[in-house]
Amino acid sequence: MSKQIICHNAALGYEGSVVVEELDFSVAEGDYLCILGENGSGKSTLIKTLLGLHGVMSGSIEWGRDFSSRDIGYLPQQTPVQRDFPASVREIVISGCLSKLGHRPFFRAAERKLAEDNMARFGITDLADSCYRDLSGGQQQRVLLARALCATGKMLLLDEPVTGLDPRAQIELYELIAKLNAEGISIIMVSHDISAIKYASHILHIGSRRQLFFGSKDDYITSKAGRSFLEAGEADQE
Repeated sequence: MSKQIICHNAALGYEGSVVVEELDFSVAEGDYLCILGENGSGKSTLIKTLLGLHGVMSGSIEWGRDFSSRDIGYLPQQTPVQRDFPASVREIVISGCLSKLGHRPFFRAAERKLAEDNMARFGITDLADSCYRDLSGGQQQRVLLARALCATGKMLLLDEPVTGLDPRAQIELYELIAKLNAEGISIIMVSHDISAIKYASHILHIGSRRQLFFGSKDDYITSKAGRSFLEAGEADQE
């Protein structure tokens, strides 16, 4: 599979301060990369850099052929204000097509159909006219996934997508994301949830004290970084 993202010896940060350095990883078409790490380790900075909101301080992040940051559909963490957004499900989903409008003031039939198809894909067609703020947390995340897929069918970048969901809704969302990946969509998921690695093909661990890991899920589980992180996560769940 062709590489979509290649990060080599990168130092990332903002306002002149380095947050994480010596970062090496890559994402190939169809990969499922789970980014793990403690709070403050640099995960959010990496997200903003991949989305083009921050520059690379040193080293490089390169895009593969026919791929750029514009090909990433983003599902951010939601704030309480965003969860209370007074728009219909259909309006939110089709807003993922805004980048396709150019100078046009209205959506075309193909973009409206894409929104309808993605609502059907996530089982939310019957909620199309419902107000977003009246939905459950799991339903809201399905809406945002449908919106992200209207923006791109190549890669999804998901920032802590199961936060605040009950255990059943978490499993349902993980399974939906795994299905998208099986259909060929690359996934980058940022998480502190140790159960997220079940679905991943690769792990990028950004730890404190320059503890970095990138490799297969199986290699991560037996690595020093992996054992430490997983043991800490299991202790937190007890």
